[in-house]
Amino acid sequence: MSSKKSVFAEGYSFKKLFFIFVIGSVIGVLYEQILNLVKIYFATGEVVWELRRGVIYGPFNPLYGAGAVLVIYLLAKPNYSNIKTFIYGSLLGGFLEYFISLLQEIFTHTTSWDYSYHFLNIGGRTTIPFMLVWGLFALIFVKIVYPFLSKWIEKIPINIGNIIFYILFIFLIIDMFISWTALFRSAMRRNNIEPATPVGRLYDKIYPDSVLSKSFPNMDFKIRKDK
Repeated sequence: MSSKKSVFAEGYSFKKLFFIFVIGSVIGVLYEQILNLVKIYFATGEVVWELRRGVIYGPFNPLYGAGAVLVIYLLAKPNYSNIKTFIYGSLLGGFLEYFISLLQEIFTHTTSWDYSYHFLNIGGRTTIPFMLVWGLFALIFVKIVYPFLSKWIEKIPINIGNIIFYILFIFLIIDMFISWTALFRSAMRRNNIEPATPVGRLYDKIYPDSVLSKSFPNMDFKIRKDK
């Protein structure tokens, strides 16, 4: 009697969701940079390829990665109909955009977007039209993109998949920790709070605002004023 062949990251396992997180993080960076390129080109006629990532090291935007994981776990796993996937995806996208903007402003005293002058905006943090776009993206991702990615991930040899998983997992944990604590320390500097530990002094030396502004060019290092 033959035993069942082992499959890497089968089903909705943590490893598969982590790979979805990584892929979503990279796609998010490409989406932001292409969108920014198009906007600048139509406004000025210039071609500008500007960094639009969410960490200091590597082409990753963890916010898009986390969004991709939530969309898959909350919307793909229950196997909702197309219309429910679209509606729930719109609500989820709007909630995440609003909540992340709020947390960023509270903890780092920065903002990366402000929709105060956009049509049907909600507190300047998201808009109903953008929510509908997130719903469309969620529908496409759940019904078309994810089934392909899921099969592709499960075809990775187990030994190779595990090595890639642990390397990326450790790297991204360190990368996110350094990036977000550097932003937190930046907020403290702008409030004239001196570093209390050698780590804070090291952050001030390695990650001054001049470095962070290059890593996060779309981030406004001023607190957004509600309109």
